[in-house]
Amino acid sequence: MLLPLPPGDFQAYLFDCDGTITDSMPVHYQAWQQALAGWACDFPEDLFYAWGGRPAADIIVDLNERHGLAMPVATVNEHRESLFQSGLATVEAVPGVLEHIEEAFGRVPFAVVSGSTRESVTASLTALGLLDRFPVLVCAEDYARPKPDPEGYLSAARQLGVDPARCLVFEDTELGVRAAEAAGMAFVRVPPPWDR
Repeated sequence: MLLPLPPGDFQAYLFDCDGTITDSMPVHYQAWQQALAGWACDFPEDLFYAWGGRPAADIIVDLNERHGLAMPVATVNEHRESLFQSGLATVEAVPGVLEHIEEAFGRVPFAVVSGSTRESVTASLTALGLLDRFPVLVCAEDYARPKPDPEGYLSAARQLGVDPARCLVFEDTELGVRAAEAAGMAFVRVPPPWDR
């Protein structure tokens, strides 16, 4: 079933990736739990979802501060990413969002704006057979200020040559919605797995 869209004549659709296009948040959370287990680092599920959209390296830095740990950020992040990619075979597209991608592809240009790395986004979209739908990928390494800063969304609009006010954002996290609003873009809030 298609998610309802706000009124407007939109000339581009900008999508977050994890939890928006790909129903990958449960797989991400499992990868986090496995990667942090050796450090006895507690990362509750409600905090994981509250921090959705943040770059993984920033999360590890904050977990170190919260728990008085000295986890090596790059090492833990690489391990987490490897665990996530090994679980990609179980990931499916988010219902309601996939239908919009199929309905609008070729009529409206698309971009992905994600707090995940290009490697992670590319692997996720490839696993679903959707990578070719997104000519523009704006990933964690492509902007300095993560969501809720609008930088990533404004960069995607620029690359597509579309006025930000004519872009529609699909987002599952509060940080992402705030980034879309700060960019002057309309948005569709994608419900979490337990509300679908």
